[in-house]
Parts: sequence; C-alpha cells; structure tokens
Amino acid sequence: MANIAKYDREEVIHKAMMLFWEKGFNGASTRDLQQAINMRPGSIYAAFGNKEKLYSEALECYSREMAAILEQRIAEEGTPLAGLEAFFRNVVIERREINPSEICMLVKTLSEVRDDQPELMRLSRELLKRTENRFAEILQQAIKQGEIAEHSDPRILAKHLQVQMIGLRIYMKTSLNAGAVGELIETVFNSLRVDRRDCPS
Repeated sequence: MANIAKYDREEVIHKAMMLFWEKGFNGASTRDLQQAINMRPGSIYAAFGNKEKLYSEALECYSREMAAILEQRIAEEGTPLAGLEAFFRNVVIERREINPSEICMLVKTLSEVRDDQPELMRLSRELLKRTENRFAEILQQAIKQGEIAEHSDPRILAKHLQVQMIGLRIYMKTSLNAGAVGELIETVFNSLRVDRRDCPS
C-alpha cells in the first residue's frame, strides 16, 4: 500500500469512472486502465483489490458527481422544479459533448453485467434508487411551494422522471437532435406544473 501515496485516490477513481463510462466494465481492458489512470497493474490491485472493486468505486463517483450537478442546478434556479428541469437539460443536452457516453453509467452497467457480477448489479440498482428518492424529495418540496398540484404523489412522479431521464438520454444518442430533446424536456416539466390560470385569485 505504500506505493499508493504518490497518487490522488479521488483523481484516479474519477479517471477510471470516465473510462468505464465510455467502454463499460467488460470493454475496458487492463491496458486501458493503465493508460487512463497511469498506474501499473500491481499498484491498481494493491490500491483497489480488483477491477470489480475499482468499478464499484467508479459507480459511486459517478453517482456523487450527478448528485452534485443536481444540487447546483437547484441552488442556481431557486425553485425545486426549475432546478430539476435545469438538471435534465444539463445532463441530457449541455454535457453531451464532454461526457464519454450519452447513456447513464448506472443503466449502462445494468445492461452489461450479468449474474456473475451481482455486486455491480446491486450497487447500480441502489444508486439509481438513491437518485429516484432524491427526485421524490425535490418534488415534495415543489408540491409544498405550489409548483405542482397538491394531490400529486411525489414517489410516482419521481419514478416517472427517472424513466423520462433514461429515455431522453437514449433518444439524444439516437437522434442527435438537441432541439427536439429540449422540447421534450420542456413538455415533461410543463405537464407537472400547476397552471396558474386555474388557481383562484
């Protein structure tokens, strides 16, 4: 473990995350990892145990970075629903050129790994559920602030938005039409908003 001191662990995990996000667990070779994180195989295994454990840390890193973007957008926009919509636009459209893949890394993992990698499947599902739960919390705040109808179920809406996010990212990848995707995002969030014209004065 002494050799790991020369490396910034978080930076190594981030670089591994970018590689895995692009190539997937099976597509990223040991040579790819060596080049991406500038560590020899012995140092990689000494620091992380094995490829699967490094991938698990990369998944956690991905989840944290997406969560940070979400919180930043909410803080900037000032209201819960506006923040969520800005998050969708940022992840699906604005970051498309700098992300290694248009597809969510967690979804990509679930589509790739199989029963012989149960920990990666479990962790991906857990992190997706964590995002869904955060969506539900934000939507509950939006209900309290009158952005969404009072009778709405934030848990159901959160599931709906999770499905929409996955679908929008796939559609962005297949269509390459940012304008159309932007209109779809606007439609999704307009369908959630209370129509102020229907509110009593």
